Amino acid sequence: MNLLPAEDAHLQLLTRWRGAMDLVGPGPLDPHFIDAVEAVEGLTVSGRWADLGSGAGFPGISLAARHPDAEVLLVESRQKRAVFLNQVLAAAELKNAAVLRQRVETLEVGLDGVISRAFKPPLSYLEDAERLLRPGGQAVVMLGDGVTVALPAAWEAVERHRYRVPDGWRVRLVVRLR
Repeated sequence: MNLLPAEDAHLQLLTRWRGAMDLVGPGPLDPHFIDAVEAVEGLTVSGRWADLGSGAGFPGISLAARHPDAEVLLVESRQKRAVFLNQVLAAAELKNAAVLRQRVETLEVGLDGVISRAFKPPLSYLEDAERLLRPGGQAVVMLGDGVTVALPAAWEAVERHRYRVPDGWRVRLVVRLR
């Protein structure tokens, strides 16, 4: 796995903090990083993006590391996770990212893009995205292989990318707000 220096800093901190803070479940960390990197690699990202329900920083840290021209907001309502994310941003020296410790419902609108991993079911996530994005904004929907989503009328599919992770396959669906 080829991690960028910021992602490696994320891995090192997560390795140290995971037990004390219950940031991720048991098992190896590599699958989380592989999924995050594959989910953001090759995306067209500019402007203000938010990782909704950032948790342990997946995929928001990789989004910021791999797209340094974008502004990435790591949205996490839980205090202990927000503290962890701030530690990662400092150690990783990611100047294009910030932690917002608040609920998604209180975010300002007008974002250029949103991404999330296991935050809400896809249609609920797209409801949040529709409220938060500017017209033409994009949402990245991370899905398990074989999972399909009937897009609401407000959305058009832009790209579908299937990628391999250690336990199988995932799909990155990029949709645009009409």
